[in-house]
Amino acid sequence: MRIVHREDQERRERDELAEDAARAAESEGRARSADADALRTEYQRDRDKILHSKSFRRLSHKTQVFLASEGDHFRTRLTHTLEVAQIARTITRALGLNEDLTEAIALGHDLGHTPFGHTGEAALAGSIARHRGINPASPEAAALYRHNEQSVRVVERIENGGAGLNLTFEVRDGILNHTGDLRAETLEGRIVGTADRIAYVNHDIDDAIRAGILREADLPESTHRVLGENHSARIETLVWDMVRTSAATGDIAMSEAVWDAMMELRAFLFANVYTAPVVMAEVEKATHLLADLFDYYVDHLDEVPEDYRAIAEGDDLRAVTDYIAGMTDRFATATYQRLFIPHALSY
Repeated sequence: MRIVHREDQERRERDELAEDAARAAESEGRARSADADALRTEYQRDRDKILHSKSFRRLSHKTQVFLASEGDHFRTRLTHTLEVAQIARTITRALGLNEDLTEAIALGHDLGHTPFGHTGEAALAGSIARHRGINPASPEAAALYRHNEQSVRVVERIENGGAGLNLTFEVRDGILNHTGDLRAETLEGRIVGTADRIAYVNHDIDDAIRAGILREADLPESTHRVLGENHSARIETLVWDMVRTSAATGDIAMSEAVWDAMMELRAFLFANVYTAPVVMAEVEKATHLLADLFDYYVDHLDEVPEDYRAIAEGDDLRAVTDYIAGMTDRFATATYQRLFIPHALSY
């Protein structure tokens, strides 16, 4: 048995990966120089830094869609992250690209998510807008808090008491550009962006069925014909189509028919799950909770932990935003109860 050193792994990447794959030895590097590791490539080090970070651990107690769900099988932000990583690695391996880079980006892509999922993201944006004198319902307000940008702030500034994780450019680029119409520079980063959609569209259907909001038969027949009639069939179709289409085009893509079917399912979820009365009732509560917490800490800045105030460098709204964004659902709820719910006095 012999030791496989970093140089051996870099040689394997050079010799075996596809021509357009990102190679750790050719990384654009880190903001601060660091000595090379004896065993791990630069992307492997980044993956491990993210995995051992406090913000990654907190994902286990942050909501995906169903707020305050009591069932053990509903997704959290952590299980979503792991499903994205698995789907992305499968596609990456099939295309001969760099699995280590893909995994690092996938594990870090949602570190900036707030408590209570996208509800919390909108609530924080609205709270920042109010305190800046901006209409909370305006497009300008929506841009004041974006989870992908906060994820980059987490790895660059918040972790390690303000020192950040000092990740490579390619990992930070993939984290920043995983959502919406943004486009990562590496093929591996683009895979994570699409794997994120594949994961949440499918597991949100699964969770909605578990919650009794949907039945499989309620899904559009057109998507059943194209993607398959159950959870595993849909994922297999989406992954295979992405591998075939990407191999044929030289970029990360799906065929038009399969992409359109996935987007149809996404639109169906917005119309029938994300805005369902049972979900919206909890959304309203979570929005109110976070807005009250935000207002409280703006008025009581001395109660925001000192490390967040130091990182904010005099920007009080930034300090409050960073603090609340890092909370888990249960910590935010417990803090609200401590601050705003009367407690019995003991004598």
